[in-house]
Amino acid sequence: MQTLKFKTNIKCSGCIAAVTPHLNDLNEIENWEVDTVNPDKILKVEAEDELKAAKIITTLEKAGYKAEEI
Repeated sequence: MQTLKFKTNIKCSGCIAAVTPHLNDLNEIENWEVDTVNPDKILKVEAEDELKAAKIITTLEKAGYKAEEI
């Protein structure tokens, strides 16, 4: 199990609702959450070790959002 963190432009509950189906479709993800209070809007993903950060970034881009691994 690994924890990945990303700086994102996911700002509100509406944004979270938009990315939820995309992130939930990734079977390797056990849990994820976005800290919208943090100025960097940190997405924390707990996932299986084989999941690459690039796959999460690509998935968010398809949903219309940006992410940068930190």
